[in-house]
Amino acid sequence: MELEEWSLPGDMLIWDRTEQTEQSDVLVPFALDELLTRRVGAGGTPIVHLWRHPRAFVMGLRDSRLPYALQAMEWLEEQGYSVIVRNSGGAAVPLDLGVINITLIMPKRQGNIDFRHDFETMFRLISESLHKVTSDVSKGEIIGSYCPGDYDLSIRGRKFCGIAQRRQAHAIAVQAFVVVRGIGNDKAELAKQFYNIATGETAVEGTCDTGGLCFPKVTENSMASLEELIGLKDEQSFIDSIKESIRAHKPKTDNQASLDLPNETEITTMVETLRTRYGLK
Repeated sequence: MELEEWSLPGDMLIWDRTEQTEQSDVLVPFALDELLTRRVGAGGTPIVHLWRHPRAFVMGLRDSRLPYALQAMEWLEEQGYSVIVRNSGGAAVPLDLGVINITLIMPKRQGNIDFRHDFETMFRLISESLHKVTSDVSKGEIIGSYCPGDYDLSIRGRKFCGIAQRRQAHAIAVQAFVVVRGIGNDKAELAKQFYNIATGETAVEGTCDTGGLCFPKVTENSMASLEELIGLKDEQSFIDSIKESIRAHKPKTDNQASLDLPNETEITTMVETLRTRYGLK
């Protein structure tokens, strides 16, 4: 696959939190994304946020409306998962230390109404980061995967990455989960069990009934890690490749931007705001 030219804002910073691997509330990185997107929208410096979590399950808004979503959440929490509903698009995603999460936080381009451009930027970033080991990265929905969408990234028909967006008035956060290590089928099975409980195992999978009950039909062999697909055994090498690609595609600039991070009070307040606004009752 030939990679087209693409670029990132010249002053874009990288915030790598992937070494912070303690068990914590998985709402924290989403609160950080929300706060950083507001800063960028107000004229702050664009930023790439890299993070991971040891044991979490992130639901989409549509998942949270399933009839037994609360019972499914409680079942997951009993097994030690940190469970939340995110405010960006997409459906349920299991996370562990083998999953690297990437958020590109950028100002909206003037007159930009085509969301696909921002998805494309993330696709190009991840594809180029893997180009030294594979040129087989494809985009397009993988039927049977969890969190399916037009910008599923796959190799030989098995998905390893999904992309979602959170758009504010003046900035955008493009979020990707990349399954670097682990067993894809195990994660798919967890998502399938979640949907079985959340729907009461009575709905027709993969459809939307007249009451608006929508959820993906997760099937075996739809998901895989980069470890399984191309033998990538080291999360750090992938993280380093992402950073290398980001630096290579920033236009040359003499500006040295500083990292303006949210303080603990801001983070705590945003976590509670998101939990109140999107959490299950």
